[in-house]
Amino acid sequence: MTRLVILISGRGSNMEALFHAVDAGALPVEFAAVISNRTNAAGLATAAARGITTAVFDHTAFPDRAAFDTALMAEIDRYAPDLVVLAGFMRVLTDAFVTHYAGRLINIHPALLPAFPGLHTHERALAAGVKLHGCTVHFVTPEVDVGPIVIQAAVPVLDDDTPETLAARVLAQEHQIYPQAIRWFAEGRLQITPTGGVRLQPNRPSAVASCVVPALD
Repeated sequence: MTRLVILISGRGSNMEALFHAVDAGALPVEFAAVISNRTNAAGLATAAARGITTAVFDHTAFPDRAAFDTALMAEIDRYAPDLVVLAGFMRVLTDAFVTHYAGRLINIHPALLPAFPGLHTHERALAAGVKLHGCTVHFVTPEVDVGPIVIQAAVPVLDDDTPETLAARVLAQEHQIYPQAIRWFAEGRLQITPTGGVRLQPNRPSAVASCVVPALD
């Protein structure tokens, strides 16, 4: 069964959506560990209540980003995960970290990439006057928020929306598409193409959990 390590910084609502999907029999994975860079992350208690191993790596205790990422990699690798899941992990990761987990590192972003990468996506969407907003699951690459897109979901932007109301509708869609994307990964159905896209392969009952990444010259 596909082993996940989940990285969080806060309450971990997307992590909880994965838990619910497993409970419903819709997601064939096991949770090897949940790791946070913040000691007060509420999601740690949620994970511990399920009997999942948790750990804290406080980024402020390290001299620089590279030292933190090196220590974090060593901790993650102890659990031999098939997939590392970013679920509200509020850290920009070094190129070395991302390369180490190439094809095995996934994130959800609260915008329809390539629109609105980075922070404050809902405020920026409202300021831009877009009529559709949403969320994107993508593989992580060294450049922030530009990795191969797995799945997206859109919501309408209403005339009376605030950043908070828009965020709530987007979050509800995040909770739908993140388990779906990870299920496809667990079924061995995701292929990153040479052009940087993601192809969804037909369902194969005997598929081994992996993301097929072509060798590039």
